[in-house]
Amino acid sequence: MHATMMNFPLTITHLLERAARYSPRREIVSRRHDRSLHRTTWSEVRDRSCRLAHALEKLGVGRGDRVASLAWNHSRHLELYLGVPSMGAVLHTLNLRLHPTELAYIARHAGDKVIVVDETLLPLLAKFIDHVPCVEQVIVLRETDAPLPDRYYDYEALLAPEAPHYDWPALDENAAAMICYTSGTTGNPKGVVYSHRSTVLHTLVECMADTFGVAERDVVLPVVPMFHAAAWGLPFAAAATGAKLVFPGPHLDALSITELMAAERVTLAAGVPTIWLGILALLDQDPKRFDLSTVRAMVIGGAAAPAAMIHGFRARHGLDVVHAWGMTETNPLGSVAKVKHAFEDQGDEVTLPIRASQGYASVFVETRHVDDRGNVLPWDGVQMGELEVRGPWVASSYLAGEGTDRFTADGWFKTGDVVTIDAEGYLRITDRAKDVVKSGGEWISSVALENALMSHPAVLEAAVFAGRHEKWDERPLAAVVLKPGRSATREELIEHIAPSFAKFWMPDEVIFLEQIPRTSTGKFLKTKLRELYGDLLLNR
Repeated sequence: MHATMMNFPLTITHLLERAARYSPRREIVSRRHDRSLHRTTWSEVRDRSCRLAHALEKLGVGRGDRVASLAWNHSRHLELYLGVPSMGAVLHTLNLRLHPTELAYIARHAGDKVIVVDETLLPLLAKFIDHVPCVEQVIVLRETDAPLPDRYYDYEALLAPEAPHYDWPALDENAAAMICYTSGTTGNPKGVVYSHRSTVLHTLVECMADTFGVAERDVVLPVVPMFHAAAWGLPFAAAATGAKLVFPGPHLDALSITELMAAERVTLAAGVPTIWLGILALLDQDPKRFDLSTVRAMVIGGAAAPAAMIHGFRARHGLDVVHAWGMTETNPLGSVAKVKHAFEDQGDEVTLPIRASQGYASVFVETRHVDDRGNVLPWDGVQMGELEVRGPWVASSYLAGEGTDRFTADGWFKTGDVVTIDAEGYLRITDRAKDVVKSGGEWISSVALENALMSHPAVLEAAVFAGRHEKWDERPLAAVVLKPGRSATREELIEHIAPSFAKFWMPDEVIFLEQIPRTSTGKFLKTKLRELYGDLLLNR
């Protein structure tokens, strides 16, 4: 029997055209560098994406060519998200928080032909552009009338004479749409190529009620950068549904984000834990200052969110945190911590640990965890092993065939996360494989210790990492940032967490810092902590 369904390709082009046709007047709001707000619509974004495609075509951009973006979150970046893949080219989002030498490596490795850059980031571009000979043109997203460097194009001047209609090509749904690079905390960053198909499938799942439930009525604020893992797919989910989008631009401090959420009546926002820790502290200082009554969910991912923070938002401010897990290699969603029906009425003692878990796998994603010998472990909620995943938007390889050791012979991706999985399928990350503290042959979860430390009322942030030890090989050390105006001693913090852990889990030292070093995506940079304080316990 032959299939009777149409062979209809799953492409980003459909999302762009759908948003313009069914939600033409729905707004996209962007905060500019000067803090003013720019407002456009899905109809205008589609028209400008068409103009962009014409302009890039005249500059020699064709199918498969890489167009890089070096930009903050705003509507013109959205035009690149939609217009570049729809014309058959490939968008490569450059992480503007990386060192110039890393940016040069990534742009060369991807083979970028064009770079589109925010005017405010021209000084950063100048530090590496001479080391990327494959780049033929630079296009500037201007905000002022300042003169441009020679041979640089003005984005608006390029778009102005072009037609607001484009005959989008028929594309293979498995063709490349975007390239995102890993953060490269160990070794060089690796490129992950997202296809049209993987992006569209992931988008549809994000719109499911048991995932993020993105709907036309929503006002979506992606705090997560558009240069990181495709902004967790939220711009595409908003296009698919016609939701309103609100972009924060470069202003990512707690006050700016909270003001924007209140003013634009945001319903769904998403970002890493460090962003939300600052927002919780701001709300705690003045609970009545901001009206966030429209917010139905704040998605937190990128690192484990402390249970104390999740509880604090819910108990003190009536705000729900949705904890999610994913990676660049999972395009990027893997699991969501939704409380299943069976547990809804069982109180915080049962539901808070679920909300603080990494959740259970999204539809089409499969999970397992294995021991050091590759044996698949039971889902008993106790045994720790490395998480492996597979699914239609999980990478099967890296660009240029690198990192083959991360993929198993039977088709699974090795995440590097150490987890337990319980009988209901809930994942709980106990550590990154490279961050777990191995003391005297026993594993100590830095994540569990961090969450416990951050439940202390005086602690704003805590990062636990391995310090070298002559007898035990490694021992846990804790770096702690206290809340403004609060105080705590090492002894008080150890006493606070001691009832929850075995004695040998207790950090040997607590280091009080003004700020914990972070990666380019806002995660705690434990390699830097180990570099600075890793020898603290030696020769004592």
